[in-house]
Parts: sequence; structure tokens; C-alpha cells
Amino acid sequence: MRNIKTAKMLVTGGAGFMGSNFIQYLLQQTDFQGEIINLDLLTYAGNLDNLQEVDKDPRYFFIKGDICDRMLLEKIYKEKQFDIIVHFAAETHVDRSIDCPKTFIETNVFGTYSLLELLRAHPSIHMHLISTDEVYGDLPHVGFFTEESNYAPSSPYAASKAAADHLTLSYARTYGSSVTISHASNNYGPNQNSEKLIPKMIERSLSGDTLTIYGTGEHIRDWLYVEDHSRAIYHILEKGGKGQVYNVGGAYELTNLEVVDHIIDKVSEIKQLDAEQLHSRVIQVADRPGHDFRYAMDISKIKEEIGWMPKVSFDEGLIKTINTIIN
Repeated sequence: MRNIKTAKMLVTGGAGFMGSNFIQYLLQQTDFQGEIINLDLLTYAGNLDNLQEVDKDPRYFFIKGDICDRMLLEKIYKEKQFDIIVHFAAETHVDRSIDCPKTFIETNVFGTYSLLELLRAHPSIHMHLISTDEVYGDLPHVGFFTEESNYAPSSPYAASKAAADHLTLSYARTYGSSVTISHASNNYGPNQNSEKLIPKMIERSLSGDTLTIYGTGEHIRDWLYVEDHSRAIYHILEKGGKGQVYNVGGAYELTNLEVVDHIIDKVSEIKQLDAEQLHSRVIQVADRPGHDFRYAMDISKIKEEIGWMPKVSFDEGLIKTINTIIN
């Protein structure tokens, strides 16, 4: 069991949606006496405004830089002597990966390789890799992904994350590197980039734009509130077995069309808008190439070994997300 309360952590991609939420979650733990070094290149998905509340916290430091820069990683390690890496930094948008796979290979594969080489040089460091359920491919209407499911990525994004997973576990086996991996289902919550489904549909509901859905809208996703995800990572860092993989899901499946319906209902209620008029703006567009049908996670391993399960209901998390965008 690792002593998280006094750990020095390098958080990669800490200005992004999930990384910034994890940093905020950790610093909200009043007994956390360690340090957080946020390393982020501040590409389009990174936003330091997400961390305004903690910017002056003496336990927090920000460094602008690229995880592919091996010399920079070594320099930071020599200065800060961190003992844990929480690796969020990644290109994550499937549509972007279809248009430009190269960026995804560079960041998700070579960036992870660069961090693993740091682990090889300094075996005392533990790294936790944030991965995705998309590495498993998709499912029919029945069944769940387990940690033993075969990999079958459908998009360049998913393939790049699968490669990062395989590299990470290979370093554990070949070099004895201390690593853990978590596969998360679809995250949502405050400060998510507006290219993602939920914030995009909320903003379009408020702006008067059309609400476009790929294909029939029957694709199914398992939705996980971002703070529940942060709490899962914290407990994996604390209790997770070396070389182990954990599936983290919200255990709440909805079709994309159902998600949009929920958004319309909540936005119309909060802003006193005409729900029927909002529903009339929903249109279907040509489906995305290679679009996975369904993701669903078996989270029994993390429940039994770590003692984690999701707490925030979808509607509760959705209201928090809408209120953040409105305000």
C-alpha cells in the first residue's frame, strides 16, 4: 500500500478535463501533505482556468512542457524527486484521430514511452496510466468488458491507447517497472472540452444551434462522473496491485439519443425553455467511420479489491455540469 498522503506526484496533462479534476480532488484532501507537479503542454484541450482555485496552493506547481521531451522529464525529476506519475496526458477525441492519426501516435504512444523510460532509469517511481474502455472495441446489446477482455480497438485513438497499455505492461514484465492501469468509461462533468458530446449538446441547447447526433443515436455508452473517476484513481494509487489493471465505470448505460433527451429536459427545466422546441432541433447526421456500438464495463474487480464504486447519479452529475456552463 502506497502512502499517497505524503507522495510527490507528477501529473501529466493536469490542465485537461480529467487531470485538472484529479488535482483539485487531491488538494481537497486536507490530510494530503505531498506535492503535485502539473506538466502540461497546454494544447487546445489544456486550460489553466480549470485550476484557478488551487493555483496559489503551496502543494501545487505548474510546468509547461511536452511529455515526449525526455531531457525535460529528467530535469523535473532531479529537481522534484517525485515518486508517482499519474499519466493523463493524451489526445482523446476520436474524430480528430480519424482526421490526423499522427498526433495521437506521437502523444499517446511516444509520450508514454518517454515516461516509461524515466521509470526504467528510476525504478522507485510508480506510474498509473489513465486508459479507456475503447481499447476493447465494442459490444452487442449484452455482455461487459472485463480486465481480461481481448483488445480490439476500432479507431486510431483507441489503437494508440491500446499501444500505450501494452508498452506499460511490457515494462512491468521486462524491467520490473511499478505500474497500474485503469480503463475508464465515458467521463463527463464540469470543465469538459466542448468538442465532447455532453458539453457540446448543453451549449447548443442554450445557443439555438442544431443538436446533431451521429447515425440513429442508438450507440450506447457507460457514463462516469469525473469526480467519481478521480476518487477511483486515488484509491488505485493507494491500494492497487503492481502491474494490475482496473476497469472504472459509472454502471449507467444510455444511448446517445437518451443522453441528449436528458440534457434537453434538464436545460429546459433550469432555464425555463420550451422542451418541445429543443427536441425539434435534434437532427441525425452521417455516422462516424468505425463507430463502436456499445461500451459497458464490469467493475467488480475494483469494487472487490479497492472498495470503490460510483456515487454520483447521472442526473445529479448532469445538473452540476449544466449549472457550471450556465454560470
